[in-house]
Amino acid sequence: MVHEETSEDTFFRELGGACAELRQAFARHVGMSPHRVQLLIRLRRDGETSHSELRRTLGIDGASVTRLVKEFEAEGLLGRRLDPTDNRYTLAALTPAGERTAADLERSHQAHQERLLDGIPPHQQDIVLGALRRVRENMIEQESR
Repeated sequence: MVHEETSEDTFFRELGGACAELRQAFARHVGMSPHRVQLLIRLRRDGETSHSELRRTLGIDGASVTRLVKEFEAEGLLGRRLDPTDNRYTLAALTPAGERTAADLERSHQAHQERLLDGIPPHQQDIVLGALRRVRENMIEQESR
């Protein structure tokens, strides 16, 4: 038996597809993995950050964070040190070269986003944002029941 797709199915299929494609598109544009991009930009925005916090904010496992940090360290883009308040934790921070690389990534990302929004007037962007906020509010409400 064939079932027709509902409008809800279409909405969430399109939303999910757009999110998945957006995460990959900029990374492809700059020739870097999405996690590499996210880690550099996160460190630029947050400053020195623990591996455990990077794991949480990037949504990847600890081994992946450690591997990425070591790769960036070998490339001279970041440094590591033990957390002086709790030596069980390692902190990562951008080097001056890493800061320049992350700043270039952010500028490139801004231009990329502007190109993606080309032809979509601000009022339509606001409508989409309002709908997404409402979906998130509904999700939180459903989960609290």
